[in-house]
Amino acid sequence: MILDAAARLFHLHGLDGVTLSDVGAKVGLATNSVTYYFRRKDNLVAACFERAFSIFEALVAAAAAHPDMETRVRVFLRSYFQLLADIENGARSEIVNFSNLAVVRGEVAEPVGTAYTALFRNVRALVSPEGEEAAARTQINSRAHLLLALSQWARVWLPRYETGCYVRAADRVADVLLYGLAAPASAGAGAALANTWASAPHTRPEAADAVLSREAFLRAATRLINAHGVHGVSVERISASLNATKGAFYYHNADKQEMISACFQRSFTVIREAQAAAAGATDGFTRLAQAAATLVRFQLSDAGPLLRITARTGLPASDAFAVLDAMNRLSERFASFVIDGMIDGSIRPVDPTAASQIACSTGWWALIPPDDGRAFHAIMGSISTASWA
Repeated sequence: MILDAAARLFHLHGLDGVTLSDVGAKVGLATNSVTYYFRRKDNLVAACFERAFSIFEALVAAAAAHPDMETRVRVFLRSYFQLLADIENGARSEIVNFSNLAVVRGEVAEPVGTAYTALFRNVRALVSPEGEEAAARTQINSRAHLLLALSQWARVWLPRYETGCYVRAADRVADVLLYGLAAPASAGAGAALANTWASAPHTRPEAADAVLSREAFLRAATRLINAHGVHGVSVERISASLNATKGAFYYHNADKQEMISACFQRSFTVIREAQAAAAGATDGFTRLAQAAATLVRFQLSDAGPLLRITARTGLPASDAFAVLDAMNRLSERFASFVIDGMIDGSIRPVDPTAASQIACSTGWWALIPPDDGRAFHAIMGSISTASWA
C-alpha cells in the first residue's frame, strides 16, 4: 500500500517533489507510521525502484526465452505496453519512472545504480542478434539505451490512446525499431547522415557560460535540472554554477517557476527550428533524418541539452499540461514528415505516430547523457534501413 502510493506520487511529482508526509496522507497514515516501515525517504525510494526493476526484469526474462532477437523485442514491448495498460486501468500497481534515477541520492544511490546496470545488461542481451561480433558493442549498447528510453517515454504519449490499443501500438513501435523507416532507395542517406554527424567532436568548455545572460541561466538550469531533478535544484545552486549572485538570477528571471517555463520554451524553440530547417529537404525521410539528427547534435553540443519532460513536475498543473500539449504538437510535425515520406516513397509504410515518438524519445527526452555520443548511433540506427533485424 505504501509502495503503491509512493510510486504514484513519485511518478506524478518527481522524487524531490514528494515527502514522507505526502505518502502517509495518501494512504491515511501518520508520518511516523510510514517511518516504521521506511526509516528515511531514501529507503522508500530504493524500495520503489527495487520493485520497478523486479517487474521490468521479469518482462525481460520472459522475452529472453525466445531464440531470436526480433521475437524478443516484440514480446518485450507487447508485455511492457500491456503492463502500462493494466496500470492505467488500475489492475496493476504504479511503478516509478526510470528518468528519476538521476536524482537518487544518499546511501541508496549505489545499490540502486548497480541494480539498474544489471537491468541494462539484460536488456542489452535482449537486443543482441545471434552471433554478433564484439566490434558491434557500441551499436548494441545504443539499442539497449534506445529501448529503455523509449519504454519510459511511452508513459508520456501512450495515454493519448485507449488502453485496449496499447499492445497494437507496441507492435507498431517494434516494427520501426526492427526494420527502420527508410525505403530501400533511402538507405544510403541514413548511413551518410550517421557518419557525417557522429564523427564530429563534441566539447563543453567551462568558458561557455562565462558571460552572464538570460541564456546562460537557462542553459545552466537545464543542465542542473536534468542531472538533479527539478526539485533538487535551487536558485542558489543555479547561480553558484555560474559564479553569480542570487541578485543576478533575479535580474534575468522572475522566479524559479518562470525560469522552468522559459527552459521549456527554449527547448521547444530548438525543436521547432530543427523541424523548420529540415522542411526544405527533398523528401520526407531526409526531413525526418535531418531534424532528428540536429536535435541529437544539439543535445551533445555546448548549447545543449534539451530539458527533460519530467521537469514539468515543477510547474502548476495548468502549465504542466500546456508543456505536454506543446510537445504533442511538435511530435505531430515529426509524424507529418513520416507521412510525407510514405507519399513520396522515401519511407516505407509505417505507423507515423510510432515513428514520430521514437524520434521524440531519442532527440528530446533520452536517458542518454548529454556527453554520450551513443545517441547518434541510436537515432540514426532507428531511421535507416540498417536497423536491428
